[in-house]
Amino acid sequence: MTARSILQVFDRYQKARLLFVQSVADFASRPNNIECLEAAGALDLLHPLLTDFVPSIQHMAAIALGKIASNDHRLAQAIIRKDILPHLLQNIDKQNKFYKKAALFVIRAIAKHSSELASIVIQNNGLDFVIHSLEDFDAIVKEAAAWALGYIARHNKTLAQTSVDAGAVPLLVLCLQEPELYVKQIAASALCDISKHDKDLAEVVVDAGAVPFLAKAVSNPDTKLKRQALSALTSIAKHSVNLAESVIETEIFPDVLVHMAHPDECVVKAAATLTREICKHTLEMAQLIVNIGGIGALVELIDTSKQTVRLPAIMAIGYIAGHSDQLAIAVIGSKGVIHLSAALHEEQNDRMLAVTVWAIGQIGKHTPEHAKAVAVANILPKLLELYNDANSSEDLKSKCNTTLKQILQRCMYIEALEPLLHDSPPNILKYVLGQFSKVLPNDARARRLFVTSGGLKKVQEIQADPGSTLLEYIQIINCCFPEEIIRYYSPGYPDSLLEAVEQYQPKCPSLFAMEEHTFSDTDSKDSLSSHHEHG
Repeated sequence: MTARSILQVFDRYQKARLLFVQSVADFASRPNNIECLEAAGALDLLHPLLTDFVPSIQHMAAIALGKIASNDHRLAQAIIRKDILPHLLQNIDKQNKFYKKAALFVIRAIAKHSSELASIVIQNNGLDFVIHSLEDFDAIVKEAAAWALGYIARHNKTLAQTSVDAGAVPLLVLCLQEPELYVKQIAASALCDISKHDKDLAEVVVDAGAVPFLAKAVSNPDTKLKRQALSALTSIAKHSVNLAESVIETEIFPDVLVHMAHPDECVVKAAATLTREICKHTLEMAQLIVNIGGIGALVELIDTSKQTVRLPAIMAIGYIAGHSDQLAIAVIGSKGVIHLSAALHEEQNDRMLAVTVWAIGQIGKHTPEHAKAVAVANILPKLLELYNDANSSEDLKSKCNTTLKQILQRCMYIEALEPLLHDSPPNILKYVLGQFSKVLPNDARARRLFVTSGGLKKVQEIQADPGSTLLEYIQIINCCFPEEIIRYYSPGYPDSLLEAVEQYQPKCPSLFAMEEHTFSDTDSKDSLSSHHEHG
């Protein structure tokens, strides 16, 4: 046998190995194939190929393992259990950029599933490799490292702090300055994953100088980079006034408001969320948003957008209105109440409804003028309906209760209060009657309307416990009307009238007695005439 024949055998063996790992990687791209690959022993067959002397086979074996781990939490655990990770990272410094990228993909695929798996990756020196890769000269390795770091840090504060302690943040900030767009995108995302957990982590990101570069990235025409940068700024701004100020100081507003009209829905949501996190902190920050046209942009978003995008805009409106009565008036003047009312009647999702109800309460809680603006929009009956609905969540019911209390304690618009008399439970009814007890003693027209609309009759039907606030309000209301009117509308009064009619003894003479009396008079006259004639 010739040397050529021998080499052909080895060549076919090499091609077969390469075809195998390529095929497994292709099969692993589809989740429905994972169970079959597991049954066929894919992990045990791929494991030794990580140390194959052919670099392309090593590379494809790592990619196949990453795809399998990404699609199945159980198999990600199996990779850890079979000690595949140490072999994956063995002599990693000597590998080419393609293998490094594939190894980082495996780390990311394992770490993404749970904080426990991410911790095991760190214990196996995975984080050290990730940090070292952030310093790599090749952009694709940096991208893969930033991606893996984000998946480790996103789980909880402890893992994020571990990433920070390893020196991740300054390297991510350097990645934001790279010319490659995809490196900027993933670096912004990883910074978001770190800073979202708490104030201290966000301050580390700010101190590393990330905010100006993130603000600059918002102006980049790339949609994904805009979204990631806005999300990272949101994760920073949400924790404290000082952190929010660090974002404002970049003069990113009003550019953020412009992005609420962006064609991409995710960019719109990110812009609205950042606006929400800025204006929630202080009156001054909310006033800043209002001064640059924030209310109009948010109201327009509520009117035109879908549920997930609408949510942060509604919350932002609630925060703005809650800071002061003047800002709430500005919201009312921008037709905010009308659009919130429309959202309240359109939405089916309990969380969306709860947020909308809360925002309405923030508008109506200030003065009778604010409460009237809410009442005129026919919102109160809907709030009561949601409160009484057995299918409403406890959170939604709680917010309906709070909002009704806030508005009813201010509302003097009795046309809106009267319908609530009929379906309100006692804990809501006492606030309704409390307002009537304030209005009716001083308003004759209101008293007349209260009678003709059936309100007074309904009040007489209410069963209140002795000594309760509800009974006190009923007594105050009853004192506003004549006693005979109160009796007339009291329960059972019509029945007592009918019973009195039945038992009444007529005092006038009967018709028969009157007829007899008439006949007697006629006979007397006839006798008298006859007497005269005979005489």
